[in-house]
Amino acid sequence: MKTKIITAIAALGLTFAASAASAEALRVGVAAEPYPPFTEPDASGNWAGWEIEFMNAVCAEAKLDCVVTPVAWDGIIPALMSNKIDAIVGSMSITEERMKSIAFSDKYYNTPAVIATSKGSGITPDAAGLKGKILGVQVSTIHQDYMTTHFGDVAAEIKEYQTQDEANQDLAAGRVDAVMADSLALDAFVKSDDCCEIVGAVEDDPAILGAGVGIGLRQGDDELREKFNTAIAAILDNGTYAEFSKAYFDFDIYGK
Repeated sequence: MKTKIITAIAALGLTFAASAASAEALRVGVAAEPYPPFTEPDASGNWAGWEIEFMNAVCAEAKLDCVVTPVAWDGIIPALMSNKIDAIVGSMSITEERMKSIAFSDKYYNTPAVIATSKGSGITPDAAGLKGKILGVQVSTIHQDYMTTHFGDVAAEIKEYQTQDEANQDLAAGRVDAVMADSLALDAFVKSDDCCEIVGAVEDDPAILGAGVGIGLRQGDDELREKFNTAIAAILDNGTYAEFSKAYFDFDIYGK
């Protein structure tokens, strides 16, 4: 039986949201900005997507009552550290820089970062191919860090966006030449819009791109971390992970 997922319908920190959950409920932060196919609200404000399915399964396995709590992406780590939420399920990569301030569960997926351009652009996913180009990327992401580090010296401009959808829209409109994001997010975009294509993965940089995506936790929340790790291992082993994933992806996203 799936754990009930309650969507916090008030802004983070409002007393109504706090009273909506029981005292035992775990407030799981997701990015307030839509990030299909991982998380996005429907017309009624209910959250759906692969990561909501993942959270559902993990919370059920761990016997946790989880509350979906939307938070602006660039404020989601501060919200965790100030106890406004208890965990982050938001395609957050496990990086050394982030581990200086928060902890992570074991990874729950690992996919490459890629470059998308308009079809037939001839652009390649490297410094030579992106030289003199206008690039788009979502702010406060590992992809922004990577783009600044590896392409900042060669790009004509790097435009920053609050959401990946805004970056994608500017790519479709021709206002940027290329965007960088996770392969799954851009795969969903190029399948929905005939304008664009993925031209390849960038060269890996583990120090920036990390070692997969994990659940973000406060440092010292070891008991909760162990519950999540046990639950992640269980749903991988019993087939639950593969079952809900096949509705979204036709390939393995757990990765190496």
